[in-house]
Parts: sequence; C-alpha cells; structure tokens
Amino acid sequence: MLADFESKHSLYFDFAGARPLQFVNPPQQLEVKAGQTARLLCLFTGSPPIVSCWIRNKEQIVDGPELWTENTDQSSSLVIAEAKPQHTGYYTIVVRDRKSSAQHTLTLSVIERPEPPASCPVISCVTASSLVLTWSGPCYDGGSAILGYAVELKEQGHTEAGDWREVTDLCTSTSYRVCAGLRHQGEYCFRVRAFNKVGASDPGPVSPVVRMEQRVSAKPQAGEAPKRPTCVTMDSSNKVKDHYIMQEKLGVGKFGQVFKLTHKVTGQVCAGKFYKGRRSKEREAARKEIELMNYLHHPKLVQCLAAYDHKPEMVMVMEFIAGGELFERIVDDNFEHTEPASVHYMQQILEGVAYMHEQSIIHLDLKPENIVCVDTTGTSIKIIDFGLAQRLDANTPLMVMQGTPEFVAPEVISYEPVCLATDMWSIGVICYILLSGESPFQGNSDTETLALVTAAQWEFDEESFDEITDEAKDFISCLLNKDTRRRMCCKEALAHPWMAAFDSEDLATTKCLSKEKMKRFLARQKWKKAGKAMLALKRMALLSKGDSCSSPTSPGEKSPLSPEAKHALKSLEQKMQGPPHFTQCLEDQTAVEGSSVSLSCHLTGYPDPEVVWLRGEEPLEESSAVQIEYEEDGRCNLVLAKVSMEDANVYTCRATNNHGETFCSAKLAVKQ
Repeated sequence: MLADFESKHSLYFDFAGARPLQFVNPPQQLEVKAGQTARLLCLFTGSPPIVSCWIRNKEQIVDGPELWTENTDQSSSLVIAEAKPQHTGYYTIVVRDRKSSAQHTLTLSVIERPEPPASCPVISCVTASSLVLTWSGPCYDGGSAILGYAVELKEQGHTEAGDWREVTDLCTSTSYRVCAGLRHQGEYCFRVRAFNKVGASDPGPVSPVVRMEQRVSAKPQAGEAPKRPTCVTMDSSNKVKDHYIMQEKLGVGKFGQVFKLTHKVTGQVCAGKFYKGRRSKEREAARKEIELMNYLHHPKLVQCLAAYDHKPEMVMVMEFIAGGELFERIVDDNFEHTEPASVHYMQQILEGVAYMHEQSIIHLDLKPENIVCVDTTGTSIKIIDFGLAQRLDANTPLMVMQGTPEFVAPEVISYEPVCLATDMWSIGVICYILLSGESPFQGNSDTETLALVTAAQWEFDEESFDEITDEAKDFISCLLNKDTRRRMCCKEALAHPWMAAFDSEDLATTKCLSKEKMKRFLARQKWKKAGKAMLALKRMALLSKGDSCSSPTSPGEKSPLSPEAKHALKSLEQKMQGPPHFTQCLEDQTAVEGSSVSLSCHLTGYPDPEVVWLRGEEPLEESSAVQIEYEEDGRCNLVLAKVSMEDANVYTCRATNNHGETFCSAKLAVKQ
C-alpha cells in the first residue's frame, strides 16, 4: 500500500524559487608581499549544498601542505602559506549548487623588490660641471610598478663601498641630469637603484669613469653631424637646410612629410620628418614625440639624431633605415620566409617594445608598416613612428581614440583606459599575419573590422595554419585575449616556448611558408586610407558607448564557463553527491484539541531527496486539514489544522535518493 501511494503522491524538493547562485562582491585582485600568506576569499549565495574548486593554469588545484582550500556553503578560500613570485597569476573559482554553476577569475600579485637596472648608466652631454645619465630599467620589476630610481656616484680614487653617495632618490624616469656636486676635472662613476612599493633593488652595473673636462657624446655643434644617439634638444638658431641637403621624398603622413637628407659635411644619410607645425596643437605633438625619443635609446628602436624649430617648420632628423618594410621584404621572391625566421623577427619586436614599456611608454600604433629592416640583406629590424606614443601615468588613466582598425586593441575602440597590454594585442595581430598572410579581424569594411575586434572574434584558419606549430598558435592566443590582464607582457612573451622552439633546428631544412596570401594582404593595405579608418574608429566608439548605456548587463547574467571550468564541474558533481541527512529532526509536541500544529525538520542530500510523510504506518495526503510544505532551503513542514484526539500519533518524515534513505519521527499528543 505504501509503495503504491509513493508512486503517485511522493514529493521532491523544489528549488525553483531558491536564491540564485552568484558571487557577492568578488575581489578582482589581491596583492601580497613575497613570504606572506595569501588568502583568496570569494563569498557567494545559493541553495545548499554548494561545492567549489579552484583552477590555475587550466588545472584544478589539489590541497597540499603549502596550498589548500577552505570551503563552506557561503564561501571558499584558497590559502597559500608562503606566497612566492611564481604564484603570481590568474585563479578561477568554480561553484555549483543544485540548479546552476558560476565562475569568477581574480589576479594574485606577489610582489618583491625589483631587480637592479639592466644596464650601467650611459653618460652623455658632459660639460665642466654637469652630465646626463641614461640607463635601462630592470628586467623584472618585482611584480609591482617601478616608482622611480635612486642615482649614486663615487669619486675616482675612493674604493670603499661607503664612499658611494646618493645624488637623488626622486628620479621617475630612466634619464637624469646631474648638475650639482660635480667639480671641474673631477673623475666620477655612477650606478642606479630601482625601487617599487616594496623597496629598493641592489645597485645596477657601474658606469665607466668620466672626467668632467671631457665631452662624452656631447651635443653636436652647429654644422656637425651627430654620430650616436644623444639627448636631443630643439635647435632654434639654424634651419635643417643649413646642415643637410634635402633629397627625395620618402613618405607622407597625417603629421606631414618625410624626406631623405644628406649631411653637408660628413655625407651621413638620414631621414627628416617635417611636421606641418602651423597650429599650436601640431607643434606640441612634434615636441612631445621628440621628447619621448630621448627616452628610447635602444638598437631595435629608430633613433632621433637632431631636431630643428624654425617657425613654422619643425623637423626631426632620424636614422635612415634602408631595408624597407619587413612585410614587403618577406614577399620578395629572393627572400626565404619560414617560421623560425618569424620567431627571430618577433623576438626583435618584443625587445624593442619591452624597452619602451620599461620607460612606461606605449607605442599605440604597432603595425607592419612600422616594422622596417635595417638593410637590404640582413634580418635585423627596427620599430619606427612614435607619433602616437604616450607615457603612462599611474595616477591618471589614459584613454585614446587613435590607431589602425585591424591592429587596434578592443579597449581603444571601447574608449577604456589603455595600458602596456594594449601594445601586446597589436603584436599578436602582427604575428598572426606574419605566419599566415591573413588578418585575424579583417572585415568587409572598417566598421565591421572594428566590430570583430570589439567582440574579440577570431580563429586559426585551418588551411593557413596547417603547418604552423602549436607553440606559435599558443603564443598568438596568449596575446589576442580581450582581457588585458590575461595578455602576456613582453617578458612573458620573450620567455614563451615558441621563442626557443627552433634553437636546435637545422634552419636550412625548415619548410618555407606561402607568400601568396601575404602579397594579397599588402595589396589590400595600399588602398586603405588612414582618414577613413579613423572615422570608422570614432563611429565604433560612439556605438560602443551607446550600447553600454542602452543595454546594460543584467545582474543575474553570467559569462560562459571556460573549458577548464566545464571540466571541473564533473568533479564538483561528484562532490555534491550524498544520501539524505536530517540536519534538524522532528520534535515531540503536545497540542490542545482544535488548535493548529506544525511539525518541522530540515533535510539535505543530492540528488534531491524524495520525501513522504507518515501518520503511524499510513502515508499522508494533502487535504484541507493536512498541508505539506517544502521551503527553498530544504526545510520540510507538516501542518495539521484543528487537530482532534484521533490525530494523536507518531509522525514520520522519510527521505530517499539513489544514495540511501533516512527518516525521523516525533510523537504528537492531543489534550482536551
């Protein structure tokens, strides 16, 4: 009889009205010093049981003596007993309850003192009592932004370490003019320390000794061709034509024109960038570019050699790069194009951009046209055109509306703050084209291209990447990530396995890549106009703003689960399984005849238990006198209206699922 009744009238928990599973103010980032305990805590709401796990590097984290999880139905913590720099990265928590699942990713930064500056100070602009020092930033910033540098000097003849004295600890760039404390004919050497919020680094390499009557890399005299990169200042006393012979035009841009120049005295061939300079805005842009160039003394970056300001004309004299654009060189029939050669090019691009980023300068216009070959026979390249480059200020977010649609990052189109990772997106696009000859975001119009970039919609064309290594594909994937926090930085990119994938290969036997698609890409680029692209970029930005205002994301909307999170759900499903269990049992009661009685208990279990109420040995069915209630949190209630003496009995709540069965009982006594 009971079995027949259960098949028709047994009830299951219904959690349709339960609280939705969601995170409560989840943290986006946690920063700890090396050696401290790191506790990544996420709070959430939902209907118990709730299970969770943590993922890093696509692998589910397993508890151990140094790293473990602490879980409840309302929270989950990942504890790292002694945080180390290698623990820095992205951590994803995946949670699941009876009805749904969710994930959240946060960043852990483990910071420490930075490494010393990578190079010794280069001394230039020496006078009898002052000089200029320029150095490279540290290879590793300790996981925290470099706040500045401390410059130290020691006078020649003093050998004890204590004889080093501090010139300044307030230098915020990698260049500093020492104009006090130097005596005429004194001999000095210099070193630099970098510091971040944790502390100062060890001192970097010591500079060569300089005598204050010497002229080391002195500013060129009027009529003298500069021989090496130096601190360039505007020459307002002369015109560029006083020192150089103007030759053929090399190019035209939004800024003005570029001409080939030959120095009248030495015959040195240079390139002159002639700015329009008629408006104050144009003149300011020219000055800004020349100022930035003084911080970019690196062999992979084109060098500024001199600058002239003779109103309205403004000219920047630069190195002449004879090899032409890299992509034009690659499609030449006499030039071999292979994947190992592409690695070599990408290494050089990363080295140049890494130096820029050390100075907190972003290029913001990295594209094939701005990657040029040093000469017509070798494979050395340089990065050119810093007209859109900007210096980042940690206290002031920078938002720009500039760039080339196919290479611009999503945050530019959305008019969100840009960062060093903005350049890394462009490098990813360049690498994709370099290997395949195709653009990952090329649409039928600039507006369509920008829409594809905004959505970060791209894939590896099966035909074009058929013979490209998995390491190369992973390298690109780690750059073309819409989340700026997940893109590789230059240091990570240079350490990527693809960079060393061909060290032991016989390059002579490496298969050549097809050039036909690259030729079509270059042909398409030639008829594109920058003005049209900029207009499309601005239109897309307005559309993106409008969309964000008119269609905000609903609070309950969840982002799609990552593949590794979906995999983790399988283990969470197993973790949730369990037999029914009463966390609160029924209690004996005494009621007055004619009153209402409520018997209550609380139940857990997964899958959801099947519940039956019994009076004595007989199953109860709902009626006007008997009400059965199931609350969203697992509470089970039996309500008897107007009890009589016949209702006195033992009442049982029995719960069953495929893992087991349990019950609890209570005695109801009725008195007159």
